[in-house]
Order: sequence, then structure tokens, then C-alpha cells
Amino acid sequence: MRKPLQGVSNIIRFNWHYYVIAFILVFLLVLTAGYFSKTTQTIIYVLSVLVILSVLISLFISLYVYDLSGFYNLRWIGQTGSEKLVVNINAGFDETSELLKYKFYTAEIIACDFYDPENHTEISIKRARKAYPPYHNTKQITTGNLPLPDNSADKIFLILSAHEIRNEKERITFFKELKRVLKPSGQIYVSEHLRNISNFLAYNIGFFHFYSKNTWLNTFENSALKIKQEIKLTPFISTFILAKNGNTL
Repeated sequence: MRKPLQGVSNIIRFNWHYYVIAFILVFLLVLTAGYFSKTTQTIIYVLSVLVILSVLISLFISLYVYDLSGFYNLRWIGQTGSEKLVVNINAGFDETSELLKYKFYTAEIIACDFYDPENHTEISIKRARKAYPPYHNTKQITTGNLPLPDNSADKIFLILSAHEIRNEKERITFFKELKRVLKPSGQIYVSEHLRNISNFLAYNIGFFHFYSKNTWLNTFENSALKIKQEIKLTPFISTFILAKNGNTL
């Protein structure tokens, strides 16, 4: 079970350096404001307020998305029961394999991690990996090789992880590999923030770390996958349910 406020507290815990930088910036702006003209002082104070508001807004929205919206209760997955193999793929930080095990209690859960310390250099991921041990028997994989048989997985989940594949060709190769592993009647669930107005208002320039919906559509199309459904539990996260072309849910 997730702890109360686990989502927003993890964001602060793993990204505290950003908040320290922001508040040091505000402190220095306010400290030096008296050396400037009244007009410049006003601009400095307005900028300081905007920086603080931006930080607070992002934290409140994160609180809503990760702790209050029900995203991690996984009810948006729908009915379960006949699945034999469920694959959950993360990029160095796995918050969901244990939750999926409770959701798919009769299925085998295989957790896979494509974290590569040479390519994924974000300090936040390194902190998260130290704080949370991996799900038992997690397979370390590469994006070009998923060590599972063809047509073996009933469901594959990528929950807030696929955007860490920054190279377009690598991302398409990865989704082709997912398609290979997926059963003809299986589904792939891709949950992601999108580079859109909602996430810009929430995370400011941080929204550039996400991809636009058109980018994801291009990735899916070039991987011979099609969207069967898009779920928006909040304005900030979209879940795309994918199937092999020519197959239905």
C-alpha cells in the first residue's frame, strides 16, 4: 500500500536540489533588490513571487496527480482475471510492480528495468534507486532486447517510464520489441505526462521533458501498434491502451 502523500514527498525527496536553487535565487533577488531603482525593485519582487508560485503550483498539482487522483489505485486498468503473464517496465524506479501484483493476483508479474547509468544520468533517479529496492527478480534489460518469448505477455505496462528513452529511433525499436512479446489479444498500457498546456501550467519549462501526443502517435504508428483507447484520469496524465494492428481488445 502507498503511504499518504508518498507521491509529492518523493518528488521533494528526489528533486530537492531544484527547490534549493529556486529559493536561493529568490533570496538573492530580494536581498539585492534595494540596490536598484523602484521600478527594478518591483520587477524583482514580481519575479520572486512568480518563482515561488511556480514551485508551489507544481507541488500542489503533483499532490493531486500522485496522491489524490486515484492514479495509483489502478482502477483505470479495468477488469482482470484471465491474464497469465503481466510485464511491468520501469526506468530505474519501480513504484508499481507490487501494486500490479495485487491487481493481477493470479498472474505472473515480471518486472523489467531499462535503466542505464551511462545514458540516464539524472540525480533524481539515482536517489530513488537508493531509497527503494527493486521488485524481486527484476530483469535488467536494454531497450533493444526484451528477454521474453514471442506472443507471451497478456499485458505490458509502462507507467511514467517510456519518456526516458530520449532517442526516437531507440524508442520505436523498443516498442517494436514490445509488440513482438505481446500476445495477439494483449494490450500495452503507456501512461505519460504530455507536452501540452496543462503540463506547462503545472510544471513550467519542466514540461519539455515530456513528449507531445503527436510524438507518441508517431512512435506507436511506426511500431505497428494502434491506440484502442485513451484514458485521462486527470488533465495531466494520459494512458494509451495499445494493441497490435488488426487486433481488438
